[in-house]
Amino acid sequence: MKPTKTLLTAAALATAAGGVSAEEMTIVSWGGAYSKSQLKAYHEPYSEKTGVTILNDDSSAEAVAKLRAMNEAGNITWDVVDVVAADAIRLCDEGLAMEIDPDTMLAPAPDGTPASEDFGDLLVSDCFIPQIVYSTTFGYRTDLVGDTPPTDVCAVFDLENYPGKRSLEKRPINNMEWALICDGVAKDDVYDVLATAEGQDQALAKLDTIKDSVVWWSAGADTPQLLADGEVIMGSTYNGRLFSVIEEQNQPVAMLWDAQVFDLDGWIIPAGLSEERQARALDYIMFATDTQRLADQAKYISYGPARASSAPLVGQHADLGIDMAPHMPTDPNNAKNTFLYNYEFWADYRDDIDAKFQAWLAQ
Repeated sequence: MKPTKTLLTAAALATAAGGVSAEEMTIVSWGGAYSKSQLKAYHEPYSEKTGVTILNDDSSAEAVAKLRAMNEAGNITWDVVDVVAADAIRLCDEGLAMEIDPDTMLAPAPDGTPASEDFGDLLVSDCFIPQIVYSTTFGYRTDLVGDTPPTDVCAVFDLENYPGKRSLEKRPINNMEWALICDGVAKDDVYDVLATAEGQDQALAKLDTIKDSVVWWSAGADTPQLLADGEVIMGSTYNGRLFSVIEEQNQPVAMLWDAQVFDLDGWIIPAGLSEERQARALDYIMFATDTQRLADQAKYISYGPARASSAPLVGQHADLGIDMAPHMPTDPNNAKNTFLYNYEFWADYRDDIDAKFQAWLAQ
C-alpha cells in the first residue's frame, strides 16, 4: 500500500473507522517490566492522544509461529508486533510483515534528519522498525555464589564452583553460542562452527554437562522471578529485566555482563491488515518511534534507544531518580566483552536448529 494511503492521522482514522474512541488495537510484546515500559512511554500517551484502546498480548516469543498460522487461516488478529531482529527478517522474507519506508512512515529527528539516517545500520530489514538495543546476559544471586562472584560467562557451566540450578531460555539462540565459547571456540569463529552439524553437536554436548541443573524459561519475566525466589543461583534474561529486579525490587542479585549478547528489538506490522487497521498501526508506529518516545522508554527500563537522536535525551529513571546511562548494555564499562549476535545466521538456520534443539531437550 502506498504511503499516501496509509499515513492517516488519528482524525482521519476517526472518520474512516466511525470514531477513534471506539477503536481497539492489539499490540503484541514480551510482558513484564518491558511491556510496562512500553505502556508508560507509548501506549498510555497514544491512547490519551487518540482515544484508541490498546489491548496487550504477551505472545512475542511465539510471534513467528502464530503469524504463520494466522496467515494460513486468513485471520490476522494482531495489529503491531514486537519482535527481535532475526524474527523480523524471517517474517519479512516470508511476506508476513509489511515493508516500511522509514522516511515517509516514520518521524524525522527533531533537527530534520530523516529516520533512515537516524536509525542508520539498525534498519536490518525492510519490514523492521527498531526500538531498542538490549542484551541477553546473566544475573546471579550474590548470597549464593560464595566469596568469589562470577566474572566470566563460563561460570554457568562450572557446577563445581557454582553448584545449583541455573535458568536458560528454552531455545537454541545464545545458549549454543555460549556453549561453544565455553568449549574453547573463538568468538569470531562461533557462527562458522555453528553452521555445521558437528558444531551444533559440540554445542549440545557442552549444554549436556549442565542439562540436569537447568530450569528452562520461555518468558522474560521467568528468570528475575526465579532469582528473586532463590530457586536458581544464576540465569539468563534480558538486561532490563535484571535492572528491574536489582534496582526496583532490591533483590540480592547482580549482573554478569561478560559475553552479553547484543540484539535489537522493534516493531513489525503484519501483512494482510485492512486499510483502516494498517493506517491505525502506522499512526501508532509514527508516534511510538519518534525521538522523544524512544528516549522516554529508557526512563523505565535500561535498554538503549535505537535512534541516534534519542541517546542524548536519556536521563534519570522515572521513579528511582537514578541516572540510566550506566545501566545500559552499551555503557563502556558494561560492553568490554560483548558478543555480537548474527541476525542473518539465525534467520537462515533457526528452523533447522530449533528442531534439533527441541529433540535434544526431549531426550
